[in-house]
Amino acid sequence: MEATKTKKKKPFGFYVCALGFTFERIAFYTAKYLLAIWIVTEVASGGLGLPDEKGVAMSAAFVAWTYITPIFGGYIADHWISPRICVPVGMILMGLGYLCTWKADSMGLVWAMIVLVSIGTGLFKGNLSGINGLLFHNSDELDEAFSIQYSFVNVGSFIGTTFIAMLATTGLFGIKTSFNTVFLICAIFMFIDAAWFILNGKALGDAGKEPFKADQREFETVAKKDDAAGDKLTSGDAKRIGAIVLVTLFSAIFWMVWYMAYMPAYYRFGWGDGSSYMNLANWYIGSFQIPTSWFDSMNALVCIALGPVLAAVWAKMAKRPQGDISMFKKTALGIILVGVSYIVMVVADKIAMANGQCSFLWLALVSMLMSLGEMIFSPLGNSFISKLAPAKVLGLLLGFWPIAVFIAQYIYPSLYAWLKTLNFTVGYGGLAAVIIALGVILWLCSGKLDEMEKAE
Repeated sequence: MEATKTKKKKPFGFYVCALGFTFERIAFYTAKYLLAIWIVTEVASGGLGLPDEKGVAMSAAFVAWTYITPIFGGYIADHWISPRICVPVGMILMGLGYLCTWKADSMGLVWAMIVLVSIGTGLFKGNLSGINGLLFHNSDELDEAFSIQYSFVNVGSFIGTTFIAMLATTGLFGIKTSFNTVFLICAIFMFIDAAWFILNGKALGDAGKEPFKADQREFETVAKKDDAAGDKLTSGDAKRIGAIVLVTLFSAIFWMVWYMAYMPAYYRFGWGDGSSYMNLANWYIGSFQIPTSWFDSMNALVCIALGPVLAAVWAKMAKRPQGDISMFKKTALGIILVGVSYIVMVVADKIAMANGQCSFLWLALVSMLMSLGEMIFSPLGNSFISKLAPAKVLGLLLGFWPIAVFIAQYIYPSLYAWLKTLNFTVGYGGLAAVIIALGVILWLCSGKLDEMEKAE
């Protein structure tokens, strides 16, 4: 008689780390959305009254710097300071940053917020994922665990853009506050986050108490076998680091067009009181007008739903004789899907030009395609690195993974400004074709690239 298999429960420490991301993402996504809106809102309505190009640039700068500093925070956690110290210090610094925007009435304190939140994120982001990865005894559990963690991330995003951000825009349950007050709420979430992590430290055991260079992974990896070389990187190490770098750079293509998709959704299809809005989509269901911020919420909701589903898919595929499809193929699929979302956006624009407006359902489809592309590969970056990275550079490479978003943030505002000079169909349709072609090329070349991650 065959023994019945029971699903292994995740340690409570996993939920400590996952909820740590939830609180942080509530604050981050609320601030990300509000920066883009607050800056272009007229002064009389509580905004700064600047053009949409400025709103795009500042929102991009905020996101960009929070995605490059983890590489420095990871290096610190690799060699000098316990990741268990880095994470709560980062949370507190982020809270102080949002307090700056609470008092901001010009760009000076906004830049202070960006600096503090960026430094805090650097100490927090990759290191919390690193601690979470150390809680598992089997590398096969990591893809599933990080997919579910990604759902916790998107719970935070959903709460931020669906509820918290609305306090400053349309109001929520009859309560409407200033933009600045909502930034204060973001700060409070970060201080709660720090308290949650510190008070539940026992649930993490010894994970992350020492710098990452003291390899605490309990599961066997190819990288761990090479650790006998000490601080010197082997040729196998170098090839696997190369695979991580290549996946990261390809993902930058995805994130460039992924983040830029929000800008036409806000300013071309969205609605608002500022002069930068074209209102090309009908956001009404009966008499209820859907807030534009819910475009962000749709993304979060799809990601929350897909997290457990894809976790089960990856777990099942890993048991096949040929194993799961590679990280390069998953990245290629993500790129292709976001390219298809741009084609849908072009169709929506053609309908709006012909009829005056298009249904918001076209924007919902755009968001769903973007979200599916994101979920196929993005949650697995931390798992991919946790398995392949040498311990001596684990934190550094976990911090390097977000650099794709930094690269994307500093490319897409210029690309957005250039596309505004072109016919929408020509500009965005042409970009879609290029992106889909790049995804197909990556898929076709994945076989050769896969050999790098298996090098010994």
